[in-house]
Amino acid sequence: MSRTRRSSFPAARRGVPSPGLARAAGGTARAVTRTLSDDPLGGTVRRTVLPSGLRVLTEAIPAMRSVSFGIWVAVGSRDETGPQAGAAHFLEHLLFKGTNKRSALEISSEIEAVGGETNAFTTKEYTCYYARVLDEDLPLAIDVMCDLVADSVLAAADVETERGVILEEIAMHDDEPGDEVHDLFARAVYGDHPLGRLISGTEETVTPMTRRQIQSFYRRRYTAPQIVIAAAGNLDHAAVVKLVRQALRGTPLDTDAAAPAAHRPATPAVRTKPAATLVEPKETEQAHVILGCPGIDRTDERRFALGVLNNVLGGGMSSRLFQEIREQRGLAYSVYSYASQYADSGLFAVYAGCAPGKVDEVLDLTRAELQRVAATGITEAELARGKGMSKGSFVLGLEDTGSRMSRLAKGELLYGNLMPVDELLARVDAVTLDDVNGLAADLLARPMSLAVVGPFDESAFAAR
Repeated sequence: MSRTRRSSFPAARRGVPSPGLARAAGGTARAVTRTLSDDPLGGTVRRTVLPSGLRVLTEAIPAMRSVSFGIWVAVGSRDETGPQAGAAHFLEHLLFKGTNKRSALEISSEIEAVGGETNAFTTKEYTCYYARVLDEDLPLAIDVMCDLVADSVLAAADVETERGVILEEIAMHDDEPGDEVHDLFARAVYGDHPLGRLISGTEETVTPMTRRQIQSFYRRRYTAPQIVIAAAGNLDHAAVVKLVRQALRGTPLDTDAAAPAAHRPATPAVRTKPAATLVEPKETEQAHVILGCPGIDRTDERRFALGVLNNVLGGGMSSRLFQEIREQRGLAYSVYSYASQYADSGLFAVYAGCAPGKVDEVLDLTRAELQRVAATGITEAELARGKGMSKGSFVLGLEDTGSRMSRLAKGELLYGNLMPVDELLARVDAVTLDDVNGLAADLLARPMSLAVVGPFDESAFAAR
């Protein structure tokens, strides 16, 4: 891995109380609230750190009639040991199965009765539980979501029921080669490191997992300083904070911490393997291939240049790879590049789905294009188009309360700051041709790993 340049936002800029929570007379911690921004493209953003260390961020958008409310926990599949693989995802399922106040049916019916929706997802570095409701129903959503995250009972019968559901989910995933190849590629790069494992775990790890193990994971990992609550829409920040405090009163998250947590630590430290080729033999009509390498982490200053480079290479219908492989030669229906970024690592890769007999040609063309860009870079016209795509996709992605809520939470949980929209757009505008070409020369010259799902065996790619 190459050396990276990291952001160094001062604590005051990030809105992080320093050196810790404010304390009233007698040393009692009290909540600290700050206004982070009055964004012309959105509403007023405020942040409160509760005495427990739990953080609440809101964006008030009076023109909306809905609110998206999310509880984000800084725990994902990379925080599991080998025998625990799948615990974070298992827990995500179980929290909807009932609390000391509500049954599973009551959790879903109370929100659905007002036309709202709830869901959750687990990633490699965080877990999110969210609801979207009419603004007048926000108090209900806060009470239900805080209840299920803070006070789930994890009944033994529910553990067994959800075990079966998760095993079916794993089997369903195995029947989707277009999804499976992404997990295979992560394993090719990261090997046995948690970033290389399936978020869902495997049949071998999920089957023997006990309620006691899940309960221990729950109480050790779901602590107030590791939780960010975010809401966006027609709301009042003080009212949201009050409702959150009421909903959490008397639960394990109602504590008095010494200080709030920093943004997400990288645990365990990342390890990447030498370039590898992994093949999953499967009798499919289409072969699925991913060619790529370790990328950059999410705080690397070159991430804005990476966004531009990705757009030029495989980020849309005008990209080099799409034009060369699909439009000009008709070798694949789907071809694109992508970048994944974690706390201390990342991936850059190209995916293509094509007829098995065309895999060699697709890989040759992909390698040739990556080598060409690494050697000669991109053009001024491509730079302008790539920057326009980055800015447009970001701003257009803020058209609903859910995306705005996610932006608040990810900024706080993953970066420790919320970069204003105008500043982010300015950072993209500031990317130069030298920035992109320098990154391309470094990134695209790295040894490439290959993942293939299709009617092949490993010997077919032994020399590649």
